[in-house]
Amino acid sequence: MHGPDSPGFVFGLALGAGVIAVLLARWLRVPSILPLLGFGVALGADGLGWLEPRALGAGLSEIVELAVAVILFEGGLNLEASRLRAEARSLRLLISLGALITFVGAALVAHLALDWSWTLSILFGSLVIVTGPTVIRPIVRNVALQPRLATVLEAEGVLIDAVGAIVAAVTLQVLVGHGGDPLEAGVRGLVGRVALGATLGLAGGLVIGRVLRTRRLIPEGLENIVTLGAALLLFQVAEALQSESGILCVVVAGVVVGNVEARVSRTLREFEEQLTVALIAVVFILLAADVRLAEVGALGRGGALTVAALIALVRPIGVLACTVHSELSGRERVFLALIAPRGIVAAAVASLFAAFMKEAGVPGGTELRALVFLTIVGTVVFSGITAPLLATLLRVRAPERDGVAILGAEELALTLGGLLRDAGASVVFVDSNPQHCREAEERGFRVVHGNALEERALEHVGLQRARAVVGLTANGEVNSLFAREAIHEFGVPEAYVVLTPSRRIPDAMLERHGTLAAFDGPKDVEGWSVRLRHGRARVGLFAFETQPEPASLDDAEDRLVFLLRRRGAAWQIEHRGLAARAGDETFVAIALDAEPLALEALARTGWKERASG
Repeated sequence: MHGPDSPGFVFGLALGAGVIAVLLARWLRVPSILPLLGFGVALGADGLGWLEPRALGAGLSEIVELAVAVILFEGGLNLEASRLRAEARSLRLLISLGALITFVGAALVAHLALDWSWTLSILFGSLVIVTGPTVIRPIVRNVALQPRLATVLEAEGVLIDAVGAIVAAVTLQVLVGHGGDPLEAGVRGLVGRVALGATLGLAGGLVIGRVLRTRRLIPEGLENIVTLGAALLLFQVAEALQSESGILCVVVAGVVVGNVEARVSRTLREFEEQLTVALIAVVFILLAADVRLAEVGALGRGGALTVAALIALVRPIGVLACTVHSELSGRERVFLALIAPRGIVAAAVASLFAAFMKEAGVPGGTELRALVFLTIVGTVVFSGITAPLLATLLRVRAPERDGVAILGAEELALTLGGLLRDAGASVVFVDSNPQHCREAEERGFRVVHGNALEERALEHVGLQRARAVVGLTANGEVNSLFAREAIHEFGVPEAYVVLTPSRRIPDAMLERHGTLAAFDGPKDVEGWSVRLRHGRARVGLFAFETQPEPASLDDAEDRLVFLLRRRGAAWQIEHRGLAARAGDETFVAIALDAEPLALEALARTGWKERASG
C-alpha cells in the first residue's frame, strides 16, 4: 500500500492535480501557473493536507532540476536563429544590462520596503532576474503579438532563465559561502559556469543534430526519446563538472538542435511540449504545496510594495534603458516594459535556496522563498490580465492574416515577393537552398531555411497568420503538397500552386484540394528566374481597358507571366481563371527577346502598358 507519505503517492497526486489545473487554465484562458499554485496550496498543509512534498526527500530537488532542464531545452528548441539575429542587440542588452538593473533594483526595493538585511535583499534581487518561457509563451499565443515583439519576449524568457540561474548561484556562493575569498570565487564561478555551459551546450547540440541527420543511426520513431535522453545527459554532465552550468548548457543545446538541419519534426516538438506541460504541472504543485500562506501573509504591505515596484518601476527602467536605440517601436517598448511574469526557474531556485540556507544555519530562507512566490503570483496575475488590454491599446497585436508565405526563393519568387511587399503585404520565404536564402535575406525578406514539407520549417513560417501561400518552385508536386498542408493544417484561406510545363493539373483537381493555379498558366520557374536575374526580362504594369473581341494569350504563353493583380486598393495573386475588369492593373514579366510579340498579345486581350507607380 502506498500511503499519503509515500513518494509514489505524492508524485502521482501532484501529476493528476496538475493535469486538471492545466485543463482548467485552458478552459478559462488564463496562465496555467495560477490554477497550479492554487491547487498546490489547496492540497498542501494549508488546505486538505493530502500532499506532503517533503516525503520525496532529496528527490524533490532532483525532480525540480530535471524538470527545469527539460523545460528550458524545449524553450531553446523553439527559438529561431534568424529571428534571434534580427533582435540580437535588444536581447543582448536585456540579458546583461537589463538583468543588472533588475538585480540592483529588486534588491534595493526589498531592502527599503521590508527592512531586510542587504544579504537577504541581494539574494532576492538575484532570484527575480528571470522571467520564464512557461508563462511568457501562453501570453504571446493568446494575445497574438507582432512577430518582432513576440520574438523578444520569448527569447528573453528562455535566455534570461539561464543567466538568472547562474547569477543566483554565484550570488549565494559569494554571500553565504565559507572559506577563501568569496568575491574572487564568485567571479571565477560566474565565468566558469558561462564558459562551460555555452561550450558544452554548443558541442552537444551539434552532436545531437548530427545524430538526428544520420537516419541509419536512429530507428524511425525513436528520435524523441533519443533527443530527450541526450539533453538530460548533457545537463547532468554539465552539473557534475560545475553546478548551475547545466541550465545554460541545455538552453544552448536546444537552440542549436532547433536550428540545424535535423529531424526536429513536429512530433518531437509536440512530445517536448507535452512533457514540459506535465513537468510544469508537477513542479508547481509540489513547490506551492511546500509554501505556507502564513509565510506569504507575514510579508504584509512591504511584500506587496516590493512586487508593485518590480512591475511599475524596476522592469520599465530596465527595458527602456536596453531598447533606447533598438528597432522596437515606442509602443512595443512600453508593452515589453510592463510584461515580465516570473515562472518556474524563480520558484525552483528560491526553494533550493531556502533549503540550502536552512541547512547552513542562515536565517531568512523561508521569507525569501515566500517573497519570490508572491512575486510570481503578482507578476503573472498582472501580466495575464493586462496583456490583452495593453496589446489592443498599444496596437501591438499581429495583423489578421496579412502575410504571404512563398515556397522557393529563386528570382521569379523574389520578384513576386517584392511586388507583394510594395503592395503592403508581409512576405516570408521558405527554401532549403542556402544561396537562395541568402539572396532573399539580402533583399530584406524574412527567410526560413528548411524543407517546407517538414514540420520544423512550417512551424517557423507562421502560417497561422498568413493570408496566402504560393508554391513557387520548379517542382509542381512539392508546390501542391505545400499548398495543401497550408490549407488543411493551418487554415490558410488562399493557396496558389505554380504548375510546370511537365505537370499540368486540371482545374477540377485543384479545386478539390482548395488550391488555385498561380499566374496565367504553367511556367518554367528556373527559366524565368534566369531571365530575370540576368536582365533578359522586365516587369511592367498594365491596365485593363476593354477587350475588342475574344482573344487568348496562347501564342505568347511562354513569353510573359502575369504576377500580381491590383483592383482598387486590394491586391490578388494572378491565377488561372481570374477575370479582368475595367480599371484592373496587373504586373507582368515580359521576356525581352520576344517583347514585341508579348506586347501585341497583351494589347489584343485588352491590356495596355502604363507607367508604374
